[in-house]
Amino acid sequence: MKKNSLRPWLYLLPAIAFLGLFMVYPLVDVFVYSFEEGYNSASQTYFGTGFYNYSYVLHDPYFLQAVKNTFLIVMITVPVSTAFALMISLGLSSLKKLQELYQTIYFLPYVTNTLAVGLVFMILFKRTAYSEGLVNLLIRFFGGSSVDFIDGPYWAKMFVMCFYTVWVVLPFKILILTSALASVNQDYYRAARIDATPKWRIFFRITLPMISPMIFYLVITGFIGAFKAYSDEVALFGTDLNSAGMNTIVGYIYDMLYGNSGGYPSYASAAAILLFAIVLTITCINLLFSRKNVTV
Repeated sequence: MKKNSLRPWLYLLPAIAFLGLFMVYPLVDVFVYSFEEGYNSASQTYFGTGFYNYSYVLHDPYFLQAVKNTFLIVMITVPVSTAFALMISLGLSSLKKLQELYQTIYFLPYVTNTLAVGLVFMILFKRTAYSEGLVNLLIRFFGGSSVDFIDGPYWAKMFVMCFYTVWVVLPFKILILTSALASVNQDYYRAARIDATPKWRIFFRITLPMISPMIFYLVITGFIGAFKAYSDEVALFGTDLNSAGMNTIVGYIYDMLYGNSGGYPSYASAAAILLFAIVLTITCINLLFSRKNVTV
C-alpha cells in the first residue's frame, strides 16, 4: 500500500520541483525584497526592513495612475470582449455553410504578433502633420472633428487601448465559446422546440446555463490577463508610458527594475506583491460568485 501511495508522488515530483523552483521560490523572494528598504542588487545589501517600500509605492502618483489605467482596462475590456465573443459564437454556431472559414478569419488576430497589430492600430488612429489617419478621415466624413487618439486626450487614448485589447483577446474567447456551444446536448433544444419555447427563453434557460463554466473560465482568465497588461500599451504608445499617462501596474514594475527610473528592486517587489494581492482578491470573489451562478 505504501509503495502504491508513493508512486503518484514520484510521478509528480519533477513538476513539483519545477513549480517550486520557478514559481514558489521567486514569489517568496519577491515578498522578502518588498520589506528590505534601500536594497542594492549589486552589493546585495539593504539598510533596514519595514513597510516603507509599500508606503512609497502607494503614494507614488505614477503607481496610482497605473492602477487607475489597469482597473479601467479590466472593467471595460473583460465584459465587453466576453459579450462580443458570445454574440459572434452564437452567430457562427447558426451558420451551416462556410462556418470553418469564418472561424479561421476570426482566429487570425490571435496568431498575429501583438506589436504588429499595435502598429496597425497606431497608424489607423494616430494623427500626424501629414495624415489625419483613417479613423479621423471617417469621423470627418460624418461631420465630426478629428481627434488624436495616440497623443491626444486621456479618454481618446483609453478608448484606443480598450478597443485594441478587445480586438486582441476576442479570437481566443470566440474559439472557446464556439466549442462550448457545440458541446451542448441537442436534446434540450429539440424538447424546447416541441414545447414552442421562445428563442430568448432557450438562450437564457438552456444555452447560457450549459456554457456558464466556459464563460466563467474566460472571465477569470480575462481578469488575470488584463491585470498583466503591458505589451499592448507599448505597442500603441511606446516605451515611455508614464509620459503618455497610459502605464499599467506591470509597466510600473518594469520601469522600477529596468526603465528610466530603474534600479529600485524593493519598490518593484512591493508593487508586484500589491498586484498579486489585487488579482488574488478578485479571483476569490469570482470563485465565490461562481458557486451560485455556474452550472456544473
